[in-house]
Amino acid sequence: MSEPVSALRGRATSGSVQVSDMGLQGMISLRCDLSFGKLKALSKDLVGAPVPALREAQVRNDRAALWMSPDELLFLMPHTEVDDALSRIAKAMKDQHHLALDVSDARALLRVEGPFAREVIAKLAPVDLHPDVFGPGQVLRTRLGQIAAAFWMTDAQTFQVICFRSVAHYAFDLLEASAKAGPVGHFPRGT
Repeated sequence: MSEPVSALRGRATSGSVQVSDMGLQGMISLRCDLSFGKLKALSKDLVGAPVPALREAQVRNDRAALWMSPDELLFLMPHTEVDDALSRIAKAMKDQHHLALDVSDARALLRVEGPFAREVIAKLAPVDLHPDVFGPGQVLRTRLGQIAAAFWMTDAQTFQVICFRSVAHYAFDLLEASAKAGPVGHFPRGT
């Protein structure tokens, strides 16, 4: 059987803002009623974080719970733990209408890091990324250029970006070009 590989196979740039492939990442999309009582304990069990509120990213080291829509969460965890996590979800949600799906191999995860990372993303996404509006702990689903993407900040200079695996090279090239172009001075440096 073949071994799993990331879409970008470790591709990375250098410069004041770096774009890099985050490698294999376990991802489970869970669609359900987010007010379901057992969901709080399940989220803590899977990723060590509470259920995220509207547009919130609950990040704990190499794990996260991301709010994706009014009835969808995305759980991030090590790739090797997905099968076990799906079993735990099935057990916890057995009496609740839900859909839990391993989307690990259908997505790519990129990191954009550096003093003007915010501007790199802002040049490509039709959303307000001013530091007073968007910051660490928040997640957005939007577009980057011509593709669907979601992103969140882990700190003031680091974004993580998820896109479909089939467009990972396009996303990487787009982010790389935006970073190479340099800052336009729209946001204070390092925010």
